[in-house]
Amino acid sequence: MNIANAAVSLSALQHNLAALRALAPASKVLVVIKANAYGHGMLQVAKCLQQYADGFAVARTNEALTLRQAGINSKLLVLEGFFDEAEALILASNDISTVIHSEQQLIQLETLRLPNPLDTWIKLDTGMHRLGLLPEQFTALMPRIEACHNIQTKPTFISHFACADEIEHPLNRKQIAEFNDLCEGYDVEASLANSAGILLWPDSHKDWNRPGISIYGISPQIDNTGKDLNLLPVMTLQSNLIAVREHPKGETVGYGATWQAEQDTRLGVVAMGYGDGYPRSAPSGTPVWVNGRLVPIVGRVSMDMLCVDLGAKATDSVGDRVVLWGAELPVETVAKAVGTIAYELVTKLTSRVRLSYIK
Repeated sequence: MNIANAAVSLSALQHNLAALRALAPASKVLVVIKANAYGHGMLQVAKCLQQYADGFAVARTNEALTLRQAGINSKLLVLEGFFDEAEALILASNDISTVIHSEQQLIQLETLRLPNPLDTWIKLDTGMHRLGLLPEQFTALMPRIEACHNIQTKPTFISHFACADEIEHPLNRKQIAEFNDLCEGYDVEASLANSAGILLWPDSHKDWNRPGISIYGISPQIDNTGKDLNLLPVMTLQSNLIAVREHPKGETVGYGATWQAEQDTRLGVVAMGYGDGYPRSAPSGTPVWVNGRLVPIVGRVSMDMLCVDLGAKATDSVGDRVVLWGAELPVETVAKAVGTIAYELVTKLTSRVRLSYIK
């Protein structure tokens, strides 16, 4: 019995990287593996893809340092950049690239003595309004960036979409145009396209593309799945039935007695709950795959278990495999039923869920 585990397909990872490269063959690929590779296991994903990717992007320095210490020698970029002088020294000492998104970071680099200049990516705020230099700041600071002894001769320009998954949103065209304008006149490499940019906005393909969610076979859009985009699901979250019970019409199940049977049926109890990272907010009716069919969750998800309505004539047995999401049931479908996004589901799995890797 394989209680609460997530099977990760390494061949699906490689397929998805190849599919995304085919959409932008002139661009290098910086695979985003922050948040433990979106819940898939950062070290294992990096080892699987290091001979195929041009580098990896993480959110924070400790993630990059973990990769270096594990022997990952690929290009590494810290998307949030450094927060103090000690962190900048760690980056320089370990050949880790950094994003600069504020004048404060530039001031620190102007005063530091580093062993070697940093490979620096200048974050431009073209509409996300979260991190980055606004156009007027960029214009004012660029002479200092070019003169800074701790920045490699040619920095890379980087920006981030706010609405790339919304194909009709006017901000996308505006961001592409503004980024192109800011890059004009500089002999530097550039990076704009995230997963949605790669899949939906060919005009955003630059020297570097940064696929995140799509590498894991998940669509960045809420109304389709990775399969619709020639991507393969990488993770299958699965568990087992630990009980099958007769359940009479009119009886409730679970905390709060929120669901009541409309007819005699059989309920299955699955060893999966919010202690594993499955969302407590999943309502009755959220689909689960059992023995070739979808069955609905009934009642509240508890810490260690959830219940499903198997049907009055069900022949399922204790020990039968249950898929919470994966090849049999797209995680995007589950996210839509729960009222969230697939990003949140895969990144919130807890350490109780064992990750296994299938070649």
